Amino acid sequence: MSSDRLFGNSASALAIAPEADARVARAGLAAPALGDAASAEALNAIKASVGDLRDADAARLLNRAIQALHAGEYGRGEKLALKALGRDEQLGVAWHVLGVSREKLGDFGSSMRCYEAALKLLPDHGPVAGDLGRLAFRLGMPELAAQFFAHFLQSRPGDLEAVNNLACALRDINRFDDAIDLLRSAIVDSPQAEGLWNTLGTVLVSRGDGATSLTFFDEALRLQPAYGKAYHNRAFARLDIGDVAGALEDCEAALRFGENSEANDLASMQFMRATVLLALGRLREGWEAYEARLSPALLSVATFVVDRPRWTPGESLAGKRLLVCGEQGLGDEVLFANVLRDVIAALGDESLLSVAVEYRLVPLFKRSFPRASITPHRTVRQDGRVFWTAPFVEDLAAIDLWTPLGSLLSTFRATPESFPRAPSFLVPDAERVAHWRQQLASTPGRKVGLLWKSLKLEAERGRLFSPFEEWRPILETPGVTFVNLQYGDCEAEIALAREAFGVEVWQPPGIDLKYDLDDVAALCCAMDLVIGFSNATFNLAGACGAPAWLLTGAVAWTRLGAEEYPWYPQARCFASSDYQDWSGVMAEVAESLAAEFAG
Repeated sequence: MSSDRLFGNSASALAIAPEADARVARAGLAAPALGDAASAEALNAIKASVGDLRDADAARLLNRAIQALHAGEYGRGEKLALKALGRDEQLGVAWHVLGVSREKLGDFGSSMRCYEAALKLLPDHGPVAGDLGRLAFRLGMPELAAQFFAHFLQSRPGDLEAVNNLACALRDINRFDDAIDLLRSAIVDSPQAEGLWNTLGTVLVSRGDGATSLTFFDEALRLQPAYGKAYHNRAFARLDIGDVAGALEDCEAALRFGENSEANDLASMQFMRATVLLALGRLREGWEAYEARLSPALLSVATFVVDRPRWTPGESLAGKRLLVCGEQGLGDEVLFANVLRDVIAALGDESLLSVAVEYRLVPLFKRSFPRASITPHRTVRQDGRVFWTAPFVEDLAAIDLWTPLGSLLSTFRATPESFPRAPSFLVPDAERVAHWRQQLASTPGRKVGLLWKSLKLEAERGRLFSPFEEWRPILETPGVTFVNLQYGDCEAEIALAREAFGVEVWQPPGIDLKYDLDDVAALCCAMDLVIGFSNATFNLAGACGAPAWLLTGAVAWTRLGAEEYPWYPQARCFASSDYQDWSGVMAEVAESLAAEFAG
């Protein structure tokens, strides 16, 4: 059966998508798909199938290719596999060997196409489906990975690698109960498999139950005391329950025992440690460690392509023409823009500053920094990787230095006192603020904007946002008109508020809340208050000086160990100690809201 019949054409389409938004580096869980396409066991299995070939010359070429892969000579393996395909392009095993070679060379898009070709041609689909699933999972395509892993498990019932990998994919598409059932059954049969205990812990963390997950990480570490990934994941769980010091201890242990981990896992561990240091308020060393977010081993982040010298923290900026490259994620670009006025002061002249940001932010940044050069950046996905470019900078050769926006923080935000106390650092359109105030004038009471979700709620990120049902006590506050500031499809939540809570959430007319960000900033500033979880719009509201209340978990590293929110001094934080129960925080917000607008 061909892969087209099994899975359609989705694998190829996703593998070669030409353009993409850069994804934000996050301190994610370290429970990747197990196995390695180039392990000795996997290569020996491929070699066994080579023995069935009738073409002796092709078999000799492929045996030499497999020998090269055993030796880590992936380029040589690729060349020999191509020679075998030159003899017969219908050799499924040759496509498999070529896919392994190219995966190890980092050519992920081409590797996926090779695996797909092998899947069509080989009678035993299982190992190829497993390799395809791992690659799809690695490239951030868990839905597709789940399909391949399910096929692999069907061909290898009870295989622990297949069980673990399918559970990881199910976790990342929020099918938590299915993942738990699958893992529990496997653990009953194989209670000594530490990897299954670790993965089960990550499922519970993703579901928001960090406290319970500790039991499973502890068991994984009892079985394997030098298990770096389990330390990393336990650190993640400890953050969720507010144990920041314990999380740092586990981060250090993860790095101590994770030296032989895959590069992606090691980079995740280093990045996690950086965010924990920042959560502890250890800003100077935290920002230095935060450079781990740019590691090329983190496949989810963009590689900056700028043909100019990169600025080194501590290097003088006086009189230099500086290109600041916006961060990987719209919210971070807004948040970290907090530093730009200090950068301008260091340059000595605003006209020396060039900033390349997400195109939807360009009008807002141009107004906020009128003498600087503000242009949109561009991100392009090629063969599974994202590349960041600044194609609209007028004269790149005139730029002396460039830097990612976040890399400026170690110099300009190294202490809590270095954060400005000014209520805003971005400037909304005053005419549009007046327009929205006029629009809202016909509605009764105070105006409160609502933000309750992100468009990216996969895996562990989803636990950071409460179910909309939990908003009921807030929405029932008398004397308030609630305004929808939430981008994306909100019909279900708006209908629930109307039908179940008896509250009509006001929908601002004539605005696209996802794309018209300059107008969204103005709308936020027309509010008496903005309440919500941290997403791009909340950051716009805070950066433009709107009164804001932030809903967050026990530890949000962006609070930098402070009770208040350093980036937006006018913001107030409401923190929950339990991601599975937001009722206490929502009740506190409702009580505070009633008191704020009493009378």
